[in-house]
Amino acid sequence: MSSGSDIDQSNPEFETWSLDPVYRTTIEINGRLYQQWALENGTSFSPVDEDERERLDRVHNVFKLVFDNRLIFPPVNNPQKILDCGFGSAAWAVEAAERYSNCEVIGVDISPHMMPEETPTNLWLQIDDLNQPFTFQTNEFDFIQSRDVMGGIKKDRWSSYVKDCVRILKPGGWLQLVEIYPMVQSDNGMIDDNHILRQVSKNYFSSIEDTKDPRAPLKLDSMMREAGLVELGSRMVQLHLNGWSNVERDRLIGEKYGEVFKDCIEGLLQIPFKDKFGMSINEVRVMAARFRQEVDNKSLKPYFGL
Repeated sequence: MSSGSDIDQSNPEFETWSLDPVYRTTIEINGRLYQQWALENGTSFSPVDEDERERLDRVHNVFKLVFDNRLIFPPVNNPQKILDCGFGSAAWAVEAAERYSNCEVIGVDISPHMMPEETPTNLWLQIDDLNQPFTFQTNEFDFIQSRDVMGGIKKDRWSSYVKDCVRILKPGGWLQLVEIYPMVQSDNGMIDDNHILRQVSKNYFSSIEDTKDPRAPLKLDSMMREAGLVELGSRMVQLHLNGWSNVERDRLIGEKYGEVFKDCIEGLLQIPFKDKFGMSINEVRVMAARFRQEVDNKSLKPYFGL
């Protein structure tokens, strides 16, 4: 995927293209910066400012706790080429490049705004749209990571997206998909439609499902099978939204992720809720404040499926 990409000149496999200014243009909405191209094309509704970069780094650290510091789950030994789809702040890609120093790591994302200023010499970050067919060669990568891209992949792209990933894997290569199912659940069943946690979740589904598929995280196993992968393994884990667990590890994860999510909820909702429901920023702020208050209620035992 090289069109419109920033590519390190030191890699002989790639030409260096100047990045089209359209990808760098941002628009400020209620104090947050968004990529104008992404909004106009319905690609992403998430901010691309420093606060979002910090949030993505914090989420990466939470995922490290959830996954016991593993970057790669399947048995991948001495990979030569890795692809990170939707690199965001590039936290995962940087760690993968540092951990596998003899491996070429490539990251692809639509936004250049949250790239780190310095990266390992074996990491190349490219700007491109994952909704378009891949231009990578067939049988090119030993391992592909795709994490938390539900908000960027269009609903009619998911099947071909997974098939694209499979096509560019080497024989015996591995694909790792990690997505959050964005419907707040309750470990004790206390959350119902009277709770703002459930109301916001349902409204979020409604606000994006014309163009996105918020249920895609539930379909990953079947999409991988349809794409021809074998030796599949899938697992759902609870991503707690506060420290309600009596297990110290889970309590820590819940406390950290709850704080991250409370910080991001307003920026996440303001564009889709304005477009779908005509809500003002003040209305979104009131809803977000109620959401944050309820997130802190340990008796509800709230979590996302991951």
